[in-house]
Amino acid sequence: MLNDGLFKVAVIILLASILFFSSALVTTRLILKGEIVTVPDLRGKTPEEARMELNRRLLSLVVQTTDYHDEIEKGRIIRQDPPAASKVRANRTVRVVLSAGSELVDIPDLTNKSLENAIQILAASGLVRGLMAQIHSPQYPAGRVISQRPKPEAGRVKRMTPINLLISQGEREEKYVMPDLIGKKAEVVIPQLKNLGFNVANIRSSYYPGLSSGIIIKQSPPHGYCVQKRNLISLEVSR
Repeated sequence: MLNDGLFKVAVIILLASILFFSSALVTTRLILKGEIVTVPDLRGKTPEEARMELNRRLLSLVVQTTDYHDEIEKGRIIRQDPPAASKVRANRTVRVVLSAGSELVDIPDLTNKSLENAIQILAASGLVRGLMAQIHSPQYPAGRVISQRPKPEAGRVKRMTPINLLISQGEREEKYVMPDLIGKKAEVVIPQLKNLGFNVANIRSSYYPGLSSGIIIKQSPPHGYCVQKRNLISLEVSR
């Protein structure tokens, strides 16, 4: 019976303590709710640093948006509301804007880069491809950047600035008029064409009444067509 009595007394004391501390906590919060605090200067701080600073002053943080800034690095606070040194009540929310980095970017040197690589470099730099022109050039392989506007030495430009590109089409190839090879001897014509650098790679033989073997009876491209040395020349020869 004595133990039961002591147990009941202990329970009553515990409940009383809980009620006391709960009441004290509620009272403290009510007091703090009306407390006036000074808003700290959050400019240049990371959201984590700012949140710790505000928690010490019973304030909270909300990131509103991002904006470009040429001085404050990406991810740090550039503006806040309410401003620093403002007097506000506890539990107030401070809204901030984070830096998205500098709006000005360096112009990369795209000379002799492939067009595909140049476009990737521009995207990584925060720039875009502008107008594009093509010319023949013996100095640059086909598909390579010969020149650009603006040039790297022009300095920094705003993000999303278009960069105009001049692309090489490679060295200009000479064009020739296809001669009439019909009726000529293949053993004479073919070595001559190959010695001149033409691509004779498809030779077929067919029976043609009245002709001795080795005479050209068909050709492609036909007589009079413009060809380049890399174009395939096909011949059909009598057998």
